[in-house]
Amino acid sequence: MKKLIISALIVLSAFSCSKDHPIDDDGLLITPRQECYVSNFELLGADYLTVLTKQPVIDTTAQTVSVIVQFGTDLKNLFPQFTLASDCKLDPRIVGKVDFSDLANPKEYTVISGNRQISKTYKVLITVQPR
Repeated sequence: MKKLIISALIVLSAFSCSKDHPIDDDGLLITPRQECYVSNFELLGADYLTVLTKQPVIDTTAQTVSVIVQFGTDLKNLFPQFTLASDCKLDPRIVGKVDFSDLANPKEYTVISGNRQISKTYKVLITVQPR
């Protein structure tokens, strides 16, 4: 009998949570937050160390992230890391190394707000440090 009561409580709590806190297609919590921006950016090489020569310049108006990478950086094997406003998500998701070697066509990432109503597409602009 105890097991039946515990099971019923678990099922009820799961249903009550899902109604109070909706989730999106990725299983992430949807919140009322409308903020939608990139607050920080890091770019790591194949050795998981930074390849940036200085802090990124994030322009939330122009929706760009501008960085300068060290001379000789392998642009085909980089790991971007975004820090976003609370409850935001990034599309496309980053699941491994990214090829940034086509500097004429910057990579684009869309930041989606916590309420999933606002989205802003950021371009990652990379400059290679001269020798």
